[in-house]
Amino acid sequence: MCKKIMLVGTASSVGKSTLCAGLCRILQEDGQNPAPFKAQNMSLNSGVTPEGLEMGRAQILQAVAAKVVPDVRMNPVLLKPTSNEGSQVVLLGKVYGVVGGENYISMKEELSIKVLQSYRELEKEHDTIVIEGAGSAAEINLRKNDFVNMGLARMVNAPVLLVADIDKGGAFASIYGTVMLMPEEERKHVKGIIINKFRGTKALLKPGIDEIEKLVGIPVLGVVPYLPLNLPEEDSLMEHPRVERKRKADISVGVINLPHISNYTDVQPLLMYQDVEVHMLSPEDSLAGMDLIILPGSKNTQKDLEALRRAKMDEKILKAHEEGAFLLGICGGYQMLGESLEDPHEVESTLMVSRGLGLIPMKTILEQRKKTSLVEGESIPMESPVKGYEIHMGRSTFQKDMQRPYLRIRENGEIIEEGYFHEDERIMGTYLHGIFDNSGFTRKLLNLIRRHKGLGDMSEAPQDYWEQMEKELTLLAGTLRNTLDMEAIYEILHEYSHD
Repeated sequence: MCKKIMLVGTASSVGKSTLCAGLCRILQEDGQNPAPFKAQNMSLNSGVTPEGLEMGRAQILQAVAAKVVPDVRMNPVLLKPTSNEGSQVVLLGKVYGVVGGENYISMKEELSIKVLQSYRELEKEHDTIVIEGAGSAAEINLRKNDFVNMGLARMVNAPVLLVADIDKGGAFASIYGTVMLMPEEERKHVKGIIINKFRGTKALLKPGIDEIEKLVGIPVLGVVPYLPLNLPEEDSLMEHPRVERKRKADISVGVINLPHISNYTDVQPLLMYQDVEVHMLSPEDSLAGMDLIILPGSKNTQKDLEALRRAKMDEKILKAHEEGAFLLGICGGYQMLGESLEDPHEVESTLMVSRGLGLIPMKTILEQRKKTSLVEGESIPMESPVKGYEIHMGRSTFQKDMQRPYLRIRENGEIIEEGYFHEDERIMGTYLHGIFDNSGFTRKLLNLIRRHKGLGDMSEAPQDYWEQMEKELTLLAGTLRNTLDMEAIYEILHEYSHD
């Protein structure tokens, strides 16, 4: 019988994804064959499986932690917000449609069948499932037909650990409120509490721990310290933690925090470089002093272009570029650097045509079919191997003989030239997500910027990002072993393996 354990939160961004990754690694180290599972993600940070299917990046990380191949059944439903009212629904790795909140509610019964089917299939292939809830476990307005949090716990009879983030404050109140809002049939599944992101002396927490255990009748199974890990974050709808280095460095990188930013985790590997400081900048911020400006991915490129123009960020980008800054557009940001963006099928919005920043001689047409693929190749100007993934619905074409390709990639047995690079004009663009994961490429790009500033090259190049993440996952697992009552957690796993 497959064992399972579920982590739910008192709120979003309490650290469930990271803790699940850590538990996956511990179980794998202990000889188990675990798999992660999250019924539904709402996130604009996604990745691609080897089959070319799309799933949440957090579950890809958890699969890496478990040392299993990422599988869309680990994240059967992915919601990618396109506006305040609507989201693109990705079902088992493929676009299912774009729906508003009320329409999605009517789909929940149908989706719950797919979710349960995916879970049952994973049960047959793994001996342990580490399940992650979504948002708060006490969303009482969403309790009906819930297949994501406690509703899923009831469906699969999973024991639950409740996670609270003490770094934000109010952890004890949120624990009490979450438990008290659960009906008894849900509350009985909660077997333990984890207090996460603690800074300070644990002894100072003991009176609060003793009292909360008496109030809710559930043991606290661990206090996990705040860990400044450089791991991919799940949710770009929340704040952007750990993407800014405060100290002064040789190269200042400004990342435009678009209203519909997606896959902002592309820039996280830059934090590994000692000569780089990274700043997340809103459209209203100044670009003064930035050596490299990155326009990241966007789930609604045309509306984000409008937002840039309303804030006059387009003018600030052009001015910074004239004053010497390099520009890099990734995916939607790459499209923005072109001359025009057309949406004849209303894939993202009702705007039929938008004017780009006009820095790359290309136009983009949004298509109804989404391209999702893992990519390997080389950067032509950097003479360096690269690998990453593409997720986009646009096709970009250049004026005759005007393309200056950035990458040469292998795709379906063919060699394709992709992207744009103009060293003299300091402009770069690509559809490749994860390009900074490649340390050889990244160091050569940074050295190009250093030379432009009159600085000498640096030879320091960390490991590729995914190799670095292995170290981070090992550190995470070791920390959890030392701070969680793993004996109690194993007892809970075994108790629920006989349902």
